[in-house]
Amino acid sequence: MSTTTTPSFADLGVPQSICDALARRDIHAPFEIQAATLVDALAGRDVLGRAPTGSGKTIAFGIPIVTDLPKAKPHFPTALILAPTRELADQIHVELASFSKPVKVGVVYGGVGYGKQMRLLEQGVDVLVACPGRLEDLIQRGDVDLSDVERVVLDEADRMADMGFMPAVRRILDQTYNDRQTVLFSATLDGDVAKLTRDYQHDPVRHEVGESTPDITLADHLFWKMEKSERTEVTALAVTAEWPAIIFCRTRHGCDRLKKQLSKLGVDAVAIHGGRSQNQRTRALEDFTTSRAQALVATDVAARGIHVDGVTLVVHYDPPEDHKTYVHRSGRTARAGAGGIVVSLLTGEQMKDARGVMRKIDLDEPITEPSIDDIRALANGEPKPERAPAREPQSNNGGGRGGGGNQRSKNRGGRHKNQRNNNNAKSKNSGSKNSGSNNAGGSNKSGGNKSNSNRRRKPKNANQGQGSKSGGQRSGGQRTR
Repeated sequence: MSTTTTPSFADLGVPQSICDALARRDIHAPFEIQAATLVDALAGRDVLGRAPTGSGKTIAFGIPIVTDLPKAKPHFPTALILAPTRELADQIHVELASFSKPVKVGVVYGGVGYGKQMRLLEQGVDVLVACPGRLEDLIQRGDVDLSDVERVVLDEADRMADMGFMPAVRRILDQTYNDRQTVLFSATLDGDVAKLTRDYQHDPVRHEVGESTPDITLADHLFWKMEKSERTEVTALAVTAEWPAIIFCRTRHGCDRLKKQLSKLGVDAVAIHGGRSQNQRTRALEDFTTSRAQALVATDVAARGIHVDGVTLVVHYDPPEDHKTYVHRSGRTARAGAGGIVVSLLTGEQMKDARGVMRKIDLDEPITEPSIDDIRALANGEPKPERAPAREPQSNNGGGRGGGGNQRSKNRGGRHKNQRNNNNAKSKNSGSKNSGSNNAGGSNKSGGNKSNSNRRRKPKNANQGQGSKSGGQRSGGQRTR
């Protein structure tokens, strides 16, 4: 009987300094997507990857993007990573910074002032992690020029398409070096993502890992019929019975209103959506990941870039837009082999659509009256996470932390403190989750030893996309290597 041995990072060509940095975080063996893509990406090839959230994409693209990367000049980064949300961009930045030295990694996104980001670019950053909107603003201001960028990663490209970023992504790519290496990761590889691959990748190596959609079969799915006026109280009872919980609302206003209502009913909740400042979003996410808050109330857009382990309950307070959204929302729980509970709150007119969603994802569950006892039974008496102390009132700035020396540190790698098994009847084999190496996902970007002399890119057109660059940028012409 033959056995297969998982290669080490060193076996895949990862530099020893990076292997040592990963080992210090107790990351010793590559995940499947890392083992599949690292060799090709480190060789300088374009990579097209499909992998689910939490599969280790950030390390998969991060190692190649920092390996043997040329030093950047001020305002002229040599590598670029695009992400759809602020939270995901921040998580990528933190992950890469843990093993990238001496390569300098910086991050820019909206919702915060320009000053710190302008100073960062003035000092020079080798790898720039960015959200498309803020990056274009900085380009137009003349604070950053992409003509030296020779390595590009597009992470969660499908979500960037869903959020309407594709025109901006194309304009940005048109301003990078023609003979760049382009690595693209996405949960799906069709539609706009396929067009992007056709136009901006050269003979990419395709690697697919895991199911094309998140595996939500480990979760228990409950569909409850009720009056609209009952939803808030039922949600509060459900979260009190089982948490940490993520509650999905369709609108920003709905998130804020529900958060206040839950607080009045004794549930510690925080809200996160596109209308909140970055400091507010960061603070809310920290409160949730340290279990200071029992529930995170979120819109679909805000929740896309959030990777939090240990979530045991998802509530569809407002129905999802379609079956794909149901799958994505529900995939926030029952991760890494653990169980979870997904509850949909339905009014009479929403039941038909809910049955349509079930048919499309092969779920066959009854629509019943609400029963908090069902949640308690499915939770199986699991102990709740240790909670961080309540924040103290703040005196000056909204970004300061209360609690002084009792303040818990943020999750910056290693095992998440909230990780636990939710051993219900459907998931008896749920082991403890390993978040050390899949923190913020992981993706693969390729570094040194490129052999690009025979690769061709389509010539840049100065009139393509936005046209000529403003703010004193270089034109997108050829550069002598």
